[in-house]
Amino acid sequence: MILNFIIPSLLGFALLLSGMKVMEISLQRWAGHRLSTWISRSTSTPLRGFAVGTTASALLQSSTAVTVLTIGFVNAGWLSFSQSFGIILGTNVGTCLTTELMSLQLHQLGLPILIIASIVWTITYIQNELRTPSAAPRWGVSLRYVSVALAGFGLLLIGFKLLQGMGPSLQENDTFDTLMRLTNNNWLWGIIGGAVLTALVHSSAAVIAMCMGLAATGAITPEAGIAIVLGANIGTCFTGLVASLSGGSGGRFVALSQLALNISGALLFYPLIGLLHTAAASISPDDPSAQIAHAQTLFNVICSLIALPIAYLPIWRSSNPHAT
Repeated sequence: MILNFIIPSLLGFALLLSGMKVMEISLQRWAGHRLSTWISRSTSTPLRGFAVGTTASALLQSSTAVTVLTIGFVNAGWLSFSQSFGIILGTNVGTCLTTELMSLQLHQLGLPILIIASIVWTITYIQNELRTPSAAPRWGVSLRYVSVALAGFGLLLIGFKLLQGMGPSLQENDTFDTLMRLTNNNWLWGIIGGAVLTALVHSSAAVIAMCMGLAATGAITPEAGIAIVLGANIGTCFTGLVASLSGGSGGRFVALSQLALNISGALLFYPLIGLLHTAAASISPDDPSAQIAHAQTLFNVICSLIALPIAYLPIWRSSNPHAT
């Protein structure tokens, strides 16, 4: 039991989280300072804010990082409530990029990607050591950050492969089988479990990727995985809520808006999980793992498009102390 389940699951999940964190930190250091300026200048309307939030979350591989950044901008008075709401809607869509990439069955390439990234990083390091700091080419610095992000992606894929490998062991475990039967009979347990686990690990993509790995081996059903996806979208709000406690009312408003949006979306789609699975299965009929990724994308895109017109209501301007 320990060798076949606990060790692979812990190692796989650790590699998954580590890979995502490496990607997030390297991309933030590469584009973070430019991204801050771009966000503050490119969100004149909620629709533009939606586009910026989508792009920034996809670029940084972290909706949480963009949410925390947005909270800081609202507290500083650089963004209005309607602009920030557009960004938050976009982050929910942008964060789907990671799971969609994983649905392409790239996990077999995890080790080659990690090796190539390490070689590229080594070349840029040696090149930098042979030059004076002032003579180091800017493209070399960018290439180094990108190679580190690529290495993180390789780690993520290796972790994903390990999680897939523990599927058969889980299926033979009576406790896990009982939990899955409970979730299959009542999807609400999946939502609660997804929300709690995401709040604990601060990464909805990691939790969803774990579900994808288990679904690929039949350890969980796609419908149960989709229920966990709905919960993960609620749990991802936890970090933003904590970050908003140290700021002003504007930041708390952003965090609570994200929470309200994601809870409303989960309530809306809870009775439609079967329909959501059917739509996702029509895209990838024979791949339960990809079905979960597509369901997450469909869920976030539909919810964001439904909620976007709300950002244009007059009440936002009258209630926003920083509106111009």
